[in-house]
Amino acid sequence: MKTRSFDHPLFVISVILVVLGILILAGVSAVFSQEQFGKPTYFLFHQIMYGVAPGLILGFLAFRIPLSYFKKWIFPLFLLNLVALGLVFIPIIGFQSGGATRWIGLGPFSFQPAEFLKITFLLYLAALISSRSRDSFFRQKRTDGFGSMLIIFLVLLGILTLLLALQPNIGTLAIIFLTAVLVYFSAGTPIWHSALVFSIGIGGLITLIQIAPYRFNRFLVFLNPDTDVLGIGYQIKQALIAVGSGGILGLGFGMSRQKFGFLPQSIGDSIFAIFAEEGGFIWAVILILLFLAFVWQGFQISKKSKEMFTRLAGIGISTWIGIQAFVNIASMIGILPLTGIPLPFISYGGSHLAAELIGVGILLNISRNA
Repeated sequence: MKTRSFDHPLFVISVILVVLGILILAGVSAVFSQEQFGKPTYFLFHQIMYGVAPGLILGFLAFRIPLSYFKKWIFPLFLLNLVALGLVFIPIIGFQSGGATRWIGLGPFSFQPAEFLKITFLLYLAALISSRSRDSFFRQKRTDGFGSMLIIFLVLLGILTLLLALQPNIGTLAIIFLTAVLVYFSAGTPIWHSALVFSIGIGGLITLIQIAPYRFNRFLVFLNPDTDVLGIGYQIKQALIAVGSGGILGLGFGMSRQKFGFLPQSIGDSIFAIFAEEGGFIWAVILILLFLAFVWQGFQISKKSKEMFTRLAGIGISTWIGIQAFVNIASMIGILPLTGIPLPFISYGGSHLAAELIGVGILLNISRNA
């Protein structure tokens, strides 16, 4: 049989996002890199060596490996990911940064298991649902075992909530939760299942906010950005200043003022604000349109797939990237509270970029076999 070609539009969009991320990081990180390490390219090279390079290798493998292998081996990979989440709490292996315990260090190499959980859990959920359903996608349901599926789904979310809340990593938990609920709903499960899970999730979020004062303070700042602009409201205030300073055309790439120590996490969670300051409204809209095109193309690929596992996996990956991009950008312009999650393909961080490129590889694999 003639091998089908992969989806070229998604490939081009992904390449543009990765290249754009490298170019943005090169300009934003130069000042901070010079101050910390005496050379302006440290963070850029680190991102390429520990994010782009392994991400391309793993993404290519995800593109070449038969999709049936993912369904067969995703459960052991998911369990391995859960074990890695537990290892971050062991002092010899895991380490803290910024008050959070999210990283595993292996010599000069470190990674965040929670970032890879986004892909392993979504694939496992898609495999689990597809194995319990005899229905084709978005048609009249003819399901088997969705009652027990709901219980399993709630138990899995409970385990993930416990592990991620202890780190703490509520932003990642929110992304995984929202994406998982949408995948579960897309499988043709009863609507009241998704409504119940969503309600439980809202209740859990309120509880997590109440038991951690800093989360409650973030919510207060969201309601009133002028609250304590030199304290808890400092980051969002500086982010809004950066976005507003860009205007329509921007200050020019490399000309940001906020990256000179004013805006915290300028190469990480806040990188969109710096990009909007330098590129202005026009480039900010272009970046948003790229993410929308990525999600749209991912959904088109999923729609064409004939197997429920690959459809749900494609929907999960596309939704994950879309929701994470929306939450990051929305938090930088005051639509949502600050969450501390990276902007896909753009923010500094090797783990999230490698996981996202694996997701791209799987989407291209699905498109090739659709």
